[in-house]
Amino acid sequence: MLDVIKSRLLQGYRTGKFPYQAPKLPARFRGLPLLDNAKCSADCRACEQICPVGAIQKRAEGGIVLDCGKCIFCGKCETACEAGVIRFSSNHDLAVFERERLLRSDSSYSYELQPRDLVRRLCGRSLKIRQLSAAGCGACELDFNVLNTLAWDMARLHIQVVASPRHADCLLVTGPLSKNMLLALKKTYLSMPEPAFVIACGTCPISGGIFAGSEAVCDGIEETLKPDMYLPGCPPHPASILEALLRFMGRQTRPVLDTKGEDTKPH
Repeated sequence: MLDVIKSRLLQGYRTGKFPYQAPKLPARFRGLPLLDNAKCSADCRACEQICPVGAIQKRAEGGIVLDCGKCIFCGKCETACEAGVIRFSSNHDLAVFERERLLRSDSSYSYELQPRDLVRRLCGRSLKIRQLSAAGCGACELDFNVLNTLAWDMARLHIQVVASPRHADCLLVTGPLSKNMLLALKKTYLSMPEPAFVIACGTCPISGGIFAGSEAVCDGIEETLKPDMYLPGCPPHPASILEALLRFMGRQTRPVLDTKGEDTKPH
C-alpha cells in the first residue's frame, strides 16, 4: 500500500489544463478548414474529384464550397489542390448550432455560445448526457469516452454520462444511424424528460459519413431528430468534443481561438 501511495505522489497531477488553456494537439491534427477561393481556378476540379464523400462542390460563380457535415478530414483535397485553396488549420473548435453553418467557402471563424436561453438556463451549471451509438465504427465513441479518463476528467466541469435516458438532459448520438437502430434511437429520445436536446457527434450522424448511400443506414439522424448542435469530424478530437459541450452549455472558460489556432478575444 505504501508503494502505491508513493507511486501516486510521484505521478503528480495528470489532468490536462484544457479548457482553461489551449489543448495540446498533435502536429498532424486537421481542424477547421480554411478556403481561399480567390486562388481557385475555374477549370480545376481536382479537390472535388478526389473527395471520397462528395463534400466539395464547384460553385457556378467560381470557387468551391466544402461541407464539413460530410467531410471526414482525410486531407486528400488539401494535397490535391496545387493552388492552396484548401488548408486545414489547427483550430479544434468545429461545432455549430445550425446545419447551414457547416458549409464553408472562406476562412471566416466566429465563436458562438449557446444562443437559446432555455438551454443555458437548464444546462448552464451541469449537463447530463446519454450517449447512443447508432451503428458507429467505434472511433467517435472512443474519443467521447476518453473524456471520462483522468487526462480530461470532464466531470470536474459538471458534465457527466448517465446510464438512463430518464436522467439525461441531452442525447449525444454517434454513428450513421442504421435502420436496425432507428427504433432504439426513437425510444431513447422519447424516454428523456422534456425538454430533451440532441447533439450529433461526428460526421456520421450529420450526413452518414463514409456510409452515406448504403441501404442499411439512414444517412444521419436529421430526418428522425433535429440536432441542437452539430459537431463534425471523423472522429472529432476529444478537445473538439469538450469544447462543443461547454459551448452547448453556454460556458466560456478562456479566450477563444482564431482561425490560426491562436488565442484571441471573443468577437
